[in-house]
Amino acid sequence: MSRIIVAAILCASLGGFLVAALNPPHVSAKPVSSHGLLVVVNQGDSSVMTLDPEAGKPVGSVTVPVRGHEAAVSPDGALAYVPIYGDSAVGRPGSSGRSVVVIDLATQKIVSTIDLGQPVRPHAAEFGPDGNLYVTAELAQAVDVIDPHTDKLIGSVPTGQPESHMLAIAPDGRTAYTTNVGPGSISVLDLVARKTLGVIPISSYAQRIALTPDGTRLFTSDIPHSRVAVIDTAAAKVIAWVPFPDSTYSLATTLDGRWLIASHRVSNQVSVVDLSTLKIVHTYDVPAGPTEILVRPDDKFAFIACGEGHSVVMLDLTSWTIAKILPAGPGADGLAWAPRN
Repeated sequence: MSRIIVAAILCASLGGFLVAALNPPHVSAKPVSSHGLLVVVNQGDSSVMTLDPEAGKPVGSVTVPVRGHEAAVSPDGALAYVPIYGDSAVGRPGSSGRSVVVIDLATQKIVSTIDLGQPVRPHAAEFGPDGNLYVTAELAQAVDVIDPHTDKLIGSVPTGQPESHMLAIAPDGRTAYTTNVGPGSISVLDLVARKTLGVIPISSYAQRIALTPDGTRLFTSDIPHSRVAVIDTAAAKVIAWVPFPDSTYSLATTLDGRWLIASHRVSNQVSVVDLSTLKIVHTYDVPAGPTEILVRPDDKFAFIACGEGHSVVMLDLTSWTIAKILPAGPGADGLAWAPRN
């Protein structure tokens, strides 16, 4: 082989190496599928409904014990986990649930019931990056930890506050936050050490919670003053307030971190806030009783449960128009997304 050919091969190889070094192969994230089913928890008839949002119709319904408020779906989209709260509202007299029912979404049947050991009024449920299921346990002032492989309670994380109602888990999987309704506060939790890191005072009454996808900002409602607290999670304190014409109930951030969506049960409206300016940019009239808000994993649609209107609003986040109004049951509240390939 001539020296010229060898040199050419070496140059080509070296050039390819340099190109590869300076421009490493692009590793694309797993594409987010827009295909899936919407799980709706209807408080009014103690049912869990599964909706096909594209077809705009229900595909199944399961009756659960009295009564579920929220739901979480397993990462593979196969199972729905519904904490059974009881027949009361937060902080009011009534029955107190002590279990989480597991529903097979393919067969639309309850396949397991997880006993939490005592009446705790379990409410919000979220899967953590560690694969465990975390469920707020209001009467225990804790977040219960469930192993979904065994359907067993394996621990709990104290919140240091009564009525720990809603839950948000940070991207690091270690830090979590609960809203504590009656105390009007947020508890900051270490899920690994299973301890309370601190409590952030907000109001005399707080309800729902939302966390930006990067985990840097947290939002909750100061309901008596019709405003939303903006919390810097690193500093663990309120850094700004977003005023609204009336009180906000549920909150959700879009997955690009640009928008905050808020529901208003008094005025039957939904608002959208630009998080770069903290100003309201869109307002929509919706059916009565808007509560839970869920952003679809592809960040193209948001779903808003409207309990008194027996419906779910499908808001297009691209055109900022209401795309559909889906049928639901009485008292539609908790929402979860079940991905499908």
